[in-house]
Amino acid sequence: MSQPLRIFLSLIGGLAIGIFWSSQSPEGAQDAAAVAQPIGTAWLNALRMTIVPLVVALLVTGIATAAEAARANKLAARAFVTFITILWTSAALGAFLTLGFLDLFPLAADPAAALRSTFATAAPAGDIPPFSEFLSAMIPTNPIAAAAEDAFLPLIVFTTAFAFAITRLPVEPRKQLVSFFQAIGDAMLVLIGWVLWLAPIGVGALAFMVGAQAGTAAFGALVHYILIVSAVGGVIWLLAYPLGVIGGRVSPQNFVRAALPAQAVAISTQSSLASLPATLKGAHMLHVPVASAGVVLPLAVAIFRATGPAMNIAVALYVAHVFGMELTPAQIAAGIAAAAITTMGSVSLPGSISFISSIAPIAIAMGVPIEPLALLVAVETLPDIMRTVGNVTMNLAVTTTVSNRAGVTSETEADALLD
Repeated sequence: MSQPLRIFLSLIGGLAIGIFWSSQSPEGAQDAAAVAQPIGTAWLNALRMTIVPLVVALLVTGIATAAEAARANKLAARAFVTFITILWTSAALGAFLTLGFLDLFPLAADPAAALRSTFATAAPAGDIPPFSEFLSAMIPTNPIAAAAEDAFLPLIVFTTAFAFAITRLPVEPRKQLVSFFQAIGDAMLVLIGWVLWLAPIGVGALAFMVGAQAGTAAFGALVHYILIVSAVGGVIWLLAYPLGVIGGRVSPQNFVRAALPAQAVAISTQSSLASLPATLKGAHMLHVPVASAGVVLPLAVAIFRATGPAMNIAVALYVAHVFGMELTPAQIAAGIAAAAITTMGSVSLPGSISFISSIAPIAIAMGVPIEPLALLVAVETLPDIMRTVGNVTMNLAVTTTVSNRAGVTSETEADALLD
């Protein structure tokens, strides 16, 4: 049985048992929920303890990989600039779309109140400075203290600058430092794998609490969450079509046909990497030179997740909505920055791992509680399909656009850009 299925079944089982027990013996269900709470909290804390070292390690290695590729040839450099532009645009659009969708289709008061009561011990992760102090607060005077205090946005700013500084070092010390952070990241992934092996216990305990206190309203809330977050990802996916058609100067019919095989693989595997051969075939159908597609597409799979910033910030904003938080412009700006930057450190990870490591920094940067993430990860399958389909479609659109804007129309021209 796959790990996502184990987690999902524990969610359904915990909710069902909690709802049934509450209907038969409300007092008994509340007593049992009091026992389940520390179990779920301990499991969540085990995940939280890996976030800072994992995010730092992945950011350093991700930026180092991207910078090395960009320095290697002009085509990769063009792709890298395009990736960064789209990631920031995705983050900003995700915030705008989520807030708009939640205004149009808010979560009903009863399910929201029930979920809030379930996570009654959750508290905002930290104080957010007023907007007048926002820019200065982004620069940490002590990055170690920022890590210890879960001040993620200053920590991310420092880590990003540090990672780019590493790329300027001579070859040997650069390789040593990148290898060091790679080892840290790998060790954290092993540790997270151990924690996730216990996920059915932790998620089951949290789901039991939700079922016992929220009742059947919990199901409606989770469906509402899935629809909102998936809709945000769907918009980013649809935007890939005009980008590919206009930027790549291809007909809409040809782009749709070229994208379909990769999308089919993405739906069945939920993996951009597994979709790479089909995406390469799609680029060939659009007459993108092999030398060009062979550079841009693997780089996109390695460091680019177009739907990531939008859907990640959507999750954090949804949690804020459940808790009735009125976010300030500074908090939203902090979330956009964290979403755009950390996406480069969430690549090539299983969905159950990247969900926590990608969204927790955004939530913490905005001062949004992260406790609900341990429950929401159990229903990530459907949103993750939307993430992957959107990503592979955008990868094809960017490859076509970058090749066209670079004036690459033949293998000879592509080879010239690789020099």
